[in-house]
Amino acid sequence: MRGEAYFSPMPKLSTLGTIALVVALLAILIAAGWFAAHAWVSVEGPPMPVNGYIAMTLGIVFSLIVGIGLMGLVFYSSRHGYDEPHRADDERD
Repeated sequence: MRGEAYFSPMPKLSTLGTIALVVALLAILIAAGWFAAHAWVSVEGPPMPVNGYIAMTLGIVFSLIVGIGLMGLVFYSSRHGYDEPHRADDERD
C-alpha cells in the first residue's frame, strides 16, 4: 500500500441501516428458534434409547473437536505467515 489511497470495498452502513439489519437478523433468529422448539415438541414416537443418546453425544463431541481443531489451524497458519503468497528470495526486502 505504498502511496495508494485505501479503498474500502464495502460501504459503511448508516446507524439506521445497522439497526434495521440487526432487527431483521434477530427476527430470523427468533423465528428459527420458535420453529425448532415447535418441531422438537410436536414430534411423537417412542423415546430414544440410551444408545441413541450416546451416539448423538459422540457425534456432537466429534464435530466440536474437528471444528475447534480446524479453526485453530486457520489461526495458527494466519499468524505464522503460511497464508502469505510465495515470494522468491530475491524479491524480499
